[in-house]
Amino acid sequence: RPAAAFPANAADISVAAQGPIVELSVTETVKGRPDLAEVGAGVTTEAPTAVEAMRLNAEQMARVVARIRSLGISADDVQTTGINLNAAYDYNGQRQVFRGYQASNRVSVTLRKVDDTGKVLDALVAAGATDLSGPSFSIADDTAAQAQARKAAVQKAEQMAREYAGWSGYTGVRILKISEAMHAGPPMPMMRGVAAEAAMATTPVEPGLVGTSVTVSVTYEMTR
Repeated sequence: RPAAAFPANAADISVAAQGPIVELSVTETVKGRPDLAEVGAGVTTEAPTAVEAMRLNAEQMARVVARIRSLGISADDVQTTGINLNAAYDYNGQRQVFRGYQASNRVSVTLRKVDDTGKVLDALVAAGATDLSGPSFSIADDTAAQAQARKAAVQKAEQMAREYAGWSGYTGVRILKISEAMHAGPPMPMMRGVAAEAAMATTPVEPGLVGTSVTVSVTYEMTR
């Protein structure tokens, strides 16, 4: 006799709690030294016509990109993030006066030598970049840090649940449900500059430490 067919979710079982439950959300962060830095570089140009603004921008951006490549940065680590062309206006009281066209082009650059970040920023400005953003630091492979943060969060959640159980007259706890979420470190402040300002000294950059955070949400049943 052929076996009966059941939907794939037929095996799902919902375990009902017999005792009180406690829901906890615990976040643990493990810090490590970053091995990646991301910076943004942009070029903005103005001209009386749109064609001229784009032409000037292309020439200046080509110099910036060539400088990036000359620093040994792989083409895979350089990505265009935005190209814009807009009419530019001045304002004389309530009157809008057409000034010309403004073109901008921005690239994002991933640096795999974090210690070179300041030198790269200075080189980009010297090559014609009119504004910079970043740096934003990260860890290329934070798998081990995630596991460490996850373990610490689960251990802390269980300790807290047992404390709640003890305070409520119960002797133990049983996990009913667990989930997690991971978070990147906070974004770094943006920095902007022009060639005249950056040429005076090498830009100091301190990567410090970045955090890998895991939030574990656990539902426990209190047991006797």
